[in-house]
Amino acid sequence: MKAAIIKTLNEDLVILDDIQIPPLKRGQVLVKVMYAGVCHSQLMEARGMRGEDKYLPHMLGHEGVGIVEQIGEDVTKVTVGDKVVLGWIKGEGIDAGGSVYQSSIGSINAGAVTTFSDYTLVSENRIVKVPQTFDDKVAVLLGCALPTGAGIVLNQLQPQANSTVLVYGLGGIGLSALLALKYFNDITIVAMDIEAHKLNIAESFGAHYCFSATPEGIVEFKKQFPHGVDAVVEAAGSTKSIEIAFELIKRGGRCIFASHPPHGQKISLDPFELICGKKIEGSWGGGSVPDKDIPIIADIIVKHKLPVQTLLSNEYSLEQINDALNDLEQRQIVRALINLK
Repeated sequence: MKAAIIKTLNEDLVILDDIQIPPLKRGQVLVKVMYAGVCHSQLMEARGMRGEDKYLPHMLGHEGVGIVEQIGEDVTKVTVGDKVVLGWIKGEGIDAGGSVYQSSIGSINAGAVTTFSDYTLVSENRIVKVPQTFDDKVAVLLGCALPTGAGIVLNQLQPQANSTVLVYGLGGIGLSALLALKYFNDITIVAMDIEAHKLNIAESFGAHYCFSATPEGIVEFKKQFPHGVDAVVEAAGSTKSIEIAFELIKRGGRCIFASHPPHGQKISLDPFELICGKKIEGSWGGGSVPDKDIPIIADIIVKHKLPVQTLLSNEYSLEQINDALNDLEQRQIVRALINLK
């Protein structure tokens, strides 16, 4: 098999084409990967922002779509030939753990799900069948962006009628949250990002107000919403953005953040605002249970004709994986799609 390997932190991924696929363990599934998504979390891991990495060299990628080629002992969730979503959020089935592959550079580690390769061994609890109504490329987003972003809205926030919700940070997760908010007809949707083209996307998605995440834009926001908003979904990716998001909710409001800033960084909040009723919480994959929530999210998207394909900005080959990471880092794209067919 062929894969993009992280060999050294903060250096380009290495492409190897002589990797040997080990025998399947109990609870594992061999998948021919068709498409993989590249998100900010994988970029941070490649750039060494997750702290010490004890597993180098190893594979990357945690959202994708593929075809089941082989199943291991006791796997009952899928059969050979099934088209599946691969994702990092644990679902039903056996938690089989990771794998160790052999190659010309020696042993290569891999977690329970990896997708930057043309084949992959995946734990049964990291796959879900692709909903029949979903396009293969768009289904990649069901592995991470949609269950996290839409899950925050549907599972955690559950906005009340006549409330105002701000989405701060319009990457794949933020835009997925914004799309899920469209499911609620009686709320006001506000979007904020540093990039003008992402605000244009948010406007096309139905955001009622759009503001630049600059000091000037925040001043304009406060003029429009002097007491703050009822809730913020924060997905901009930094400690500063979490702090700003907390600032922009009204007393009694909620800030839910999906960001995972670099290892070791801390957020600073005014405790008096917590005493006065502001609430803040993190989100682990939008509180989603993939086997339950992926069909629900897919059904909402299809029924309401939500333009999720807009989230997939550019398509790359596996050999262009470092270009994809660089473009994501430079904020030139929303979500990169790796074509492995």
